[in-house]
Amino acid sequence: MAKFECPDCGYIYDETLGAEHEGYPAGTQWKDLPDDFPCPDCFVREKPDFVKLEDKK
Repeated sequence: MAKFECPDCGYIYDETLGAEHEGYPAGTQWKDLPDDFPCPDCFVREKPDFVKLEDKK
């Protein structure tokens, strides 16, 4: 599962956790979120602005 970061506030959408308060249960993949998915923390950025985080090994 991947993680995506808001470039404005640093919020991280983790596919493993989802965004329960926004109606996206744990396991919801990034590709399944709508294109106008706003950052739940700052509401400034939308899905196309998020940056995929690389796995750290």
